[in-house]
Amino acid sequence: MTEAVVRNKPGMASVKEMPLLQDGPPPGGFPPVRFARRIPTTGPSAVAIFLTACGAFAWGMYQVGKGNKIRRELKEEKYAARSAIVPMLQAEEDERFVKEWKKYLEEEARIMKDVPGWKVGENVYNSGKWMPPATGELRPEVW
Repeated sequence: MTEAVVRNKPGMASVKEMPLLQDGPPPGGFPPVRFARRIPTTGPSAVAIFLTACGAFAWGMYQVGKGNKIRRELKEEKYAARSAIVPMLQAEEDERFVKEWKKYLEEEARIMKDVPGWKVGENVYNSGKWMPPATGELRPEVW
């Protein structure tokens, strides 16, 4: 397609004879160009996030406090139960000790029967200080 057909001017001899056709803005002008940085304000604000975090923390601390109370009560109950059965356990241990002590003395008497001046059950250390008897088996080889 030739320029003459486009401009509706047949027979033009030179480009200089062409009428000027210049681009311009549309009537009323172009719309304004947005060049400012506009970040959408979606989601909660910083204050809302902070208050939510503080609320969650406070609720968590409340739960920890409740758990500590329950744990403390269970601990106190366990200690009370243990202190209640201590006399019974001590009586059982004393009974067991007396039986073991009798076995021990019988075995000592049997072994030391030929030693003159040996007194069965007498303390060989003579410290004068009372020592509580050891717990557990007195002599494992004696049965």
